[in-house]
Amino acid sequence: MFPPPPPPLLAVQDEVRAAFGWSLGEDQRSAHDLSDCMRSPEPFGVPHWSSEAREVHLERLASMCRAAERVVVVGAAATVEEVTAASGPGTVFIAADGAAGAVPGHLPLLAVISDLDGGEHLHAAVKRGLVVVLHAHGDNRSTWEQHLAVWADLETPPPLVLTHQVPDSVAGLHNPGGFTDGDRAVCLLRWMGVPLDALAFVGFALDKVGPWSGVTDPSRKLQKLTWMAEVLHRLGVMHEALPQDENS
Repeated sequence: MFPPPPPPLLAVQDEVRAAFGWSLGEDQRSAHDLSDCMRSPEPFGVPHWSSEAREVHLERLASMCRAAERVVVVGAAATVEEVTAASGPGTVFIAADGAAGAVPGHLPLLAVISDLDGGEHLHAAVKRGLVVVLHAHGDNRSTWEQHLAVWADLETPPPLVLTHQVPDSVAGLHNPGGFTDGDRAVCLLRWMGVPLDALAFVGFALDKVGPWSGVTDPSRKLQKLTWMAEVLHRLGVMHEALPQDENS
């Protein structure tokens, strides 16, 4: 459906695992377990979570993003004021997990890219009916199971697209490349065919943990942000996504 992402965007996932000492096997188990859970015609009793329906959600999201004049990716350091200032005719928004909380309800937020640590802001986005691009990795196996069970009980469960970060082919999941929710959002948009000159960025930072981040170890988070910067560099959007003084 979409061409494979450039190898450097996938290679960074192995580089990150090596840097942090994380297990490929754990990432694989989480991805394949999610695939197995979502393989039935009505996963968790939700018909529009079937693999066929998820592909429709992905195609629709891609079409809306490609049709937009500008797609603003909202990172965890964004303020509501900055997001509002970035709005305008033909502009749509994609949020990195809890950063959905920085996007006022009247603005066209299309999807949330999430490994499920966005807390109340992620759940509020779910209740808005937004597409959730749910990511499986080794540390969130129990988390995605819990979230899916809760969302399945909602009157209107959210549309889903599923992603992973392993070199395997995983049925029903995609790997657009990248590492953190923010840079993975940019990888997803490029993979879906959104041109570089249509992308804009709010709330990306290297020197602080944004207010919309989930509960995290601040020092570890800052280490992760250096890898976010590396992915943005490989995408060719480093200077667009980060203030000039953070690139020096």
